[in-house]
Amino acid sequence: MKLPTPLHSWRLTPQEARTLQATLAQRVQIEPLKGRPRRIAGLDAALSRDGTRMVGAVVLWDLDTGSVLEEAVAWSPLAFPYVPGLLSFREAPALLAALGRLRLSPDLLLCDGQGLAHPRKFGLACHLGLLCDLPSVGCAKSRLVGDATDPGSQKGSFTPLIHEGHIVGAALRTRTGAKPIFVSAGHKCDLASAIELVLACSYTHRLPEPTHRADRLAHKARMGMLGRYNG
Repeated sequence: MKLPTPLHSWRLTPQEARTLQATLAQRVQIEPLKGRPRRIAGLDAALSRDGTRMVGAVVLWDLDTGSVLEEAVAWSPLAFPYVPGLLSFREAPALLAALGRLRLSPDLLLCDGQGLAHPRKFGLACHLGLLCDLPSVGCAKSRLVGDATDPGSQKGSFTPLIHEGHIVGAALRTRTGAKPIFVSAGHKCDLASAIELVLACSYTHRLPEPTHRADRLAHKARMGMLGRYNG
């Protein structure tokens, strides 16, 4: 996958990063998906055991056949501290490097993180979607902002996630009886499309299959279980 020219430097202070988020959030497009995406890039990242690097993992999933098309991992130096709400400045460089190792281009990015469900409505999914000029969806295991009632117990049940009077996402049951996950639109997507996409990718795990597999791939890389694997 050929990556576009970066929009900004990654060498920022936390305050500069917050200001940049507020500026870039104005460029996010929230709209129904245009057509049905087939190649879904599940993305996740992990910190190295010595705390000096991030590993980005991407699993390119074929939604039509329910199979993996490609996998890739890439490492980048850790250049940003842990600050709630600024996850993308820690993880995005490694995730972009992993995306750059794909031979095929994704139709949509499915991120283990937030989209609009973020203090400045610019979570990881918004950031990566805007940088890559691709539709993107945030799919997180826990809430960062907002409140939602517990959805029904059946797969597909959801309730709105509300922050400061606005619907920013949904608590979605992806598997009957499992804890809900928190879904939000990232870029070139809306909430209804995001929910539909996540459910279409959800099979036997709480997380949708592309991000579940990316999580496992990042863990293996972190634990040194991939040998000289580069994707």
